[in-house]
Amino acid sequence: MPKMRRKRIIRITAIVILLLLITCIAFVYVNDRPGGLADRRMSKAMGMSETMHIPIGKTAEEAIRKFRNNDDSLQIIHQEPVDGGIILFKQKTGQENNSNLQMEYARKIIFGWKWAWGGGYSIGESSQFTSALDYMSIPELSHISTPFPMLFGHILDPAIQRVTVEFEGNEKPVVAEAKLVEVGPESIIWFVSLPSSATIPYEMKGFNDKGELVTHKQIDDPNGMGAMVLGER
Repeated sequence: MPKMRRKRIIRITAIVILLLLITCIAFVYVNDRPGGLADRRMSKAMGMSETMHIPIGKTAEEAIRKFRNNDDSLQIIHQEPVDGGIILFKQKTGQENNSNLQMEYARKIIFGWKWAWGGGYSIGESSQFTSALDYMSIPELSHISTPFPMLFGHILDPAIQRVTVEFEGNEKPVVAEAKLVEVGPESIIWFVSLPSSATIPYEMKGFNDKGELVTHKQIDDPNGMGAMVLGER
């Protein structure tokens, strides 16, 4: 093969590779930019008529803070890496007689991070009973890749040493084990990610250190929240 022809083939190959790379980067930008294709899909999955413009952050925390309008009242108490991104658990401090927890999922993109789903709850202390644990359920979004559905909450009574969530499988109930994390002195959170096949109702169960069932509740709302007491059936 003549030398000039070989150089020409190399140049053409390099140009084709460069054009493919530019095309890929352009598509990723169009998809992930604020108001882009990903935001359109997200908005549609959330039932919104207009497209959200989800900002990009250099870090997951910055991306979430920008999306939540720079709300600095919440403190990060735990970070949990998951496929495609990270989940931040945040709590508003100084709230007496109140249990609150925020879960935010941010996904990693080429240009940084973007908020991709989440929510939180605030439950006041009851004068009629003492809660053993509280919870919130966040469903998955249709056609959006996230680690949801998830349930999470606080362990409020040290008697609770294990939490499970059960749902109906193809042939028999499936048991998902929650992860318990100590986030401060006498402060424990729990969370569990369920497969997309999991459907309502869920059966939440709390066990003591002897493996005995001490609280139990059926969850019928995929967006539900509430509290459970010891001895509840």
